[in-house]
Amino acid sequence: MARTVGIILVVVGAIMLAWTGFSFTRKEKVVDIGSVEISADKKERVNWSPYVGGIILVAGVVLLVIPRRR
Repeated sequence: MARTVGIILVVVGAIMLAWTGFSFTRKEKVVDIGSVEISADKKERVNWSPYVGGIILVAGVVLLVIPRRR
């Protein structure tokens, strides 16, 4: 179990180091008067620090390296 979690953490950490965020577009209602509705596209960006990816990567490596208890 710990080995599987370690592998997943290593993969997620490496992806987070290489790719530091993503953006998406959502529709926002600007005016809504009766049957008249005006909306605008609003671009949002989600960023995370590369340090978070490094910490997750190190945690995954630690889980892979430590010996399992039997």
